[in-house]
Amino acid sequence: MKEGANMRKTKGFTFRKIVLPLHKPPLTRPRPFRAYSFVPFSPLAMLDPTILTIGGIVLGIALIERALERWGVMDLVNQFAKVMRFILPVTFYSALIYFFATFIF
Repeated sequence: MKEGANMRKTKGFTFRKIVLPLHKPPLTRPRPFRAYSFVPFSPLAMLDPTILTIGGIVLGIALIERALERWGVMDLVNQFAKVMRFILPVTFYSALIYFFATFIF
């Protein structure tokens, strides 16, 4: 048998090469950045059922007032106008306060 034909060469390792891995540079990851929006809330948040119900009631009263005006019933139209001068601002500010109180920023 020829010497070295079937013999495998063994390679020696030092302890430091086995235990201590090669120094690899740290991975550079981009730092996360904060994106700010000029719109603090979604417009879809306005589709709250309570807000839509209040708006529908006010719109219905306004349409009834216009219909009564076309029919010529001015006494009822004046009464609606007096009531609506009070109800509209109160309803608007109440809905606005409700919206911001229940909306989660």
